[in-house]
Amino acid sequence: MKFLPRGKWAWFRLSMLLAVLLAAVVHYHVYGLLHLLRYSPREGDIVFQSLPRGDLVDAIEGITQSPYSHCGLVMKSATGAWIVNESIGMVRETPLALWIMRGRGARVAVWRPLDATLADPVKLRPALARYAGRPYDYAYAPGDDQIYCSELVFLAYRDAVGVELGVWEKLGDLNWRPFEGFIRASEGGKLPLDRPMISPVGVTRSPLLERVY
Repeated sequence: MKFLPRGKWAWFRLSMLLAVLLAAVVHYHVYGLLHLLRYSPREGDIVFQSLPRGDLVDAIEGITQSPYSHCGLVMKSATGAWIVNESIGMVRETPLALWIMRGRGARVAVWRPLDATLADPVKLRPALARYAGRPYDYAYAPGDDQIYCSELVFLAYRDAVGVELGVWEKLGDLNWRPFEGFIRASEGGKLPLDRPMISPVGVTRSPLLERVY
């Protein structure tokens, strides 16, 4: 067949490429499964990860000076499976195992409320359901019509149990200067330095949370 490599050297290169790809797949799956063996999920846990590199991910991590570019809220599905409620493209549910393996290096960090009563699944579920399907907010602006990941976590706990997790910061107080071009391109030339936002690392700064993994 024409698309098959010709010659021993071509076959060798193809074999090496396939071996590297297989090793990468095995590494990510094994590493992700290792996290699932070590980490004992609880409903209401907040999970953090670094997404694959890209202009937006690099801007989020650079502006907030944190490796965390994404976060979500761990719950159980109707069938009892562990899922992550997240906003990525839209507010949706993703199986926990797939969520972990999607992250850069399949790494994950977990924060949990110090007061276990705050993570009340009976209250968190309807709070999360209220925002299901809403589009991702690429402007990171106040308002609930569009929602970004750490905003979803904040809103879910606020609506469910009346607590505000995390620290809100204005864009102008963050490390925005190296990413001014990206910000202006995303904002139609504007530079909204007074815009308040809550980043993934901002959530971790809540005194109501502790890191458990």
